[in-house]
Amino acid sequence: MTRYRYLFLILVGLSACRVFADTGSEPGYRIIALSPHLAELVFAVGAGDRLIGVSAYTDFPEAAAKLPVVGDAFMLDLERLIVLQPDLLLAWQSGMPAHVLDELRSHGYRIEVIRTMSLTDIPVALRRIGELTGHSTTANMEADRFVAGLDSLAGLASDAAPIRVFYQVSIRPLYTINGEHYVSQLIEICGGRNIFADLGKLAPLIGVEAVLERDPEVMLAADDAGPDAFSEWQRWPGITAVRYGNQFLMPAAEIGRATPRLLEAGAAICSALEESRRNRDDFSD
Repeated sequence: MTRYRYLFLILVGLSACRVFADTGSEPGYRIIALSPHLAELVFAVGAGDRLIGVSAYTDFPEAAAKLPVVGDAFMLDLERLIVLQPDLLLAWQSGMPAHVLDELRSHGYRIEVIRTMSLTDIPVALRRIGELTGHSTTANMEADRFVAGLDSLAGLASDAAPIRVFYQVSIRPLYTINGEHYVSQLIEICGGRNIFADLGKLAPLIGVEAVLERDPEVMLAADDAGPDAFSEWQRWPGITAVRYGNQFLMPAAEIGRATPRLLEAGAAICSALEESRRNRDDFSD
């Protein structure tokens, strides 16, 4: 029996004994976040006390990590979901199959789908979660702070010379990001140029030859990739980034989730690109 068939049977079988709250436009008082970054956004707007359940890998803030886990991006613990009796489920737009969300809605669950693909999505998400939880004042302040932080980073890098950047998501298989991804947008704010910004997929699979051809001056990766994240590139000393020694690890916890902590990731990217420009200048002298 597939998990989706199982989902249907469980919901039908228990719907008679469950009272679903019709909250309409009223703030949600019992919320489950179906992605770690959504739980973080709930806390960011000051509504952490409304959160009664989270998804696997939720680890920030500490209070969120202590809440009941209802599953991950691929499988929900349906019995726990029913026992918790949420008024509202927050779902990541690309994090769960649409037909599963539709099935949940058909049995009375109220679901709000939150988009967090680009930097501009984040303040919108904060404001929306603020509306849903009755914390609009705090949410608007947090959203404004995030936008001001991005403006500050952009101002500091406004006169920076362009530099070609490769962001490595993983080495085997070799994945990167395109220009629509929020990390690519942070790179742009810092005066960098994502060498794969033109690709169609958000996180495309690429080949080593493509990296060699586009010849980045900087290589970035999250620090959870470990100290050997760039070791394989030493086989190609002709790559400009390898020649310059411009290979930097970014803070994974901050860069990996679309939350206000991206400001810290942005500061780390800007710092790495500024050091890379100095290395380039020193090499040219």
